[in-house]
Amino acid sequence: MIKKTLPEKIFYCFNVLLLLSLCATIILPYIHVLMVALNDTAAVSFHGLLLWPRQFTLVNFQTLLNDDSIIRAFTVTLMRIGGTLALVISLNFMAAYALTRKGLPHRKKIVMFFFIPQYISGGLIPTYILFSALGLLNNFWVYILPAGFSFYYFILLRTYLGTIPDSLEESARIDGASEMMIMLRIYLPLSLPMIATMALMITVGVWNDWATTLFFFRGNRWNTLAYELYRVLQEQARLQELIREAVRLGQVTLAAATTTEGLRNAQIIISTLPIIMVYPFLQKYFIKGLLIGGVKE
Repeated sequence: MIKKTLPEKIFYCFNVLLLLSLCATIILPYIHVLMVALNDTAAVSFHGLLLWPRQFTLVNFQTLLNDDSIIRAFTVTLMRIGGTLALVISLNFMAAYALTRKGLPHRKKIVMFFFIPQYISGGLIPTYILFSALGLLNNFWVYILPAGFSFYYFILLRTYLGTIPDSLEESARIDGASEMMIMLRIYLPLSLPMIATMALMITVGVWNDWATTLFFFRGNRWNTLAYELYRVLQEQARLQELIREAVRLGQVTLAAATTTEGLRNAQIIISTLPIIMVYPFLQKYFIKGLLIGGVKE
């Protein structure tokens, strides 16, 4: 074991302290939000950092989960994630596979055709007019179809597929495998780390997107969970309405009624906790997928 010099020890301690400080700045505010959501009306009036519940209660979460709009928004969000993952992964994978075939004519021109629109955008108003002409306003498919092709994901997959040895494809062709069989039984299984990486990034992006609902929908039928969080954070009157409705239905008593602050923090927890729980299971694929292809022999 190599003995560290004094400057190296100082540098190591500084790095540890810096990383611990960064972790604290990320974790402590989230713990504070959770504790406020788990406190009753009187405890929420406590000012400053709150790291444990003074008077534990689940009233804030009960009030939100008894609201039909939250359950509906959660269902819509899951449907949107499922549809987006299926379309984006299948479309980009097939495009990347096709454009790694050396026998495909005009490959570079096709890639350039995909690349140019990354620097040319009409903006929100032309996009709104286009979606209106296509009948996508107030339509669930506006969540899915515009996200179908992504040049960024296409490049990730194309780079990854380029690292797979050609000898595997040649062996499969000698055995009589068709093009579709080669793609589905050789390249697709070997691409699972990159696909898992894409799935994580797509899921996080879709889960946090509230602007699409704001711009292209009217009414509450297709509201997503992120948009409901936006409404809760922006509309004080809606919070008070939720509280009054919970009291009227007898779900909570007037004495134990939640506050707008507690309700707001509970909504943040409900909106962020699922994605936080999923991330650790995909983290190893995320790191492996991003690093793959970074080293060329």
